[in-house]
Amino acid sequence: MPEGDTVFLAARHLNDALAGKTLLRADLRHPRLSTVDLTGQTVLGVRSFGKRMFTRLSSELSLHSHFRMDGEWHLYRPGEKWRRPGHQARVVFEVDDRQAIGFALHDLELLPTAEEDRLISHLGPDLLAEEFDEELALSRLTADPSREIGLALLDQRVMAGVGNLYKTEVCFLLGASPWAPVSAVDARKAVALSRKLLMANRWHPAQITTGDRRRPHWVYGRAGRPCLKCGTRVKSGTQGPDEQARVAYFCPNCQNG
Repeated sequence: MPEGDTVFLAARHLNDALAGKTLLRADLRHPRLSTVDLTGQTVLGVRSFGKRMFTRLSSELSLHSHFRMDGEWHLYRPGEKWRRPGHQARVVFEVDDRQAIGFALHDLELLPTAEEDRLISHLGPDLLAEEFDEELALSRLTADPSREIGLALLDQRVMAGVGNLYKTEVCFLLGASPWAPVSAVDARKAVALSRKLLMANRWHPAQITTGDRRRPHWVYGRAGRPCLKCGTRVKSGTQGPDEQARVAYFCPNCQNG
């Protein structure tokens, strides 16, 4: 599932390409929205919150999209070949010099812009917000001290933006097993690391947590290979209930518990 910085960057690219321009074509290929015609409306801006995106229109409506596991927004020049099959396109926006295509966007909703908070009010603070509420994030993270830290970090109601990659790397940098209880880690440091890593990668597609582009991740995706810190073979397991289980990578030497 895309991390918050991926959605942030996609929103900024879409905003740069579409804001202030008139939609010459606007196809919404979703059962609930297939009869809606947004052609002729002006795009006022595009913003993200955690893993959600809102495209604001001159009709005082916003198109909400959620990437889920495989969703993406692509930008193309007129006539340029799409990099994903056309049957996966759920949104096709066209302005004078760009096409914005939303692929595999399973969650789409058109709502009044004034009601955007209805879809995000239950979420924790956005880790990429200019005014991030660290104390609120801390209080939500520590609300259940017995909860596994890996699951708590993935919970968007705690902090909005952390996905499996950053969960893995934050746990490593904390020196804690993903299965360790929240009470066993420095919760404030966990919040700070989550924001630091997402902020560091928000303006480029490469998600680097080590500072080294050649070896970008400490343990994420490195099962069976040496830990970059101690050389111990990185292990993997699953975490979470069956229907939501995610792969968890960890160094058994560097991460206790």
